Amino acid sequence: MKIIAIACLLLLVIIWLAGCAPGPNKLEKTPDEKGRVAGFWKGLWHGLISPVTFIISLFNRNVRIYEVHNSGNWYNFGFVLGAGLFLQGGILGSRQARRR
Repeated sequence: MKIIAIACLLLLVIIWLAGCAPGPNKLEKTPDEKGRVAGFWKGLWHGLISPVTFIISLFNRNVRIYEVHNSGNWYNFGFVLGAGLFLQGGILGSRQARRR
């Protein structure tokens, strides 16, 4: 009986994790209504402002954290780099380094 419970729990965890997996972005590498595609620099900027954008997106349906009309890997790299600079190595991370 214990093995069945563990198997059911494991199956539920796998299904739950599969539901969190990202899907394909069908708008990647396609221009928006103004004919623009976000690249590395736009991704870097969006990553830097992502904490503020997240809070605004909770109250405004027209604001999104991530630009779906992007150039692909370069935008993703810029976004992760920008978010990392804000959260760890940049703006907030420098305060913790001085305290030590």
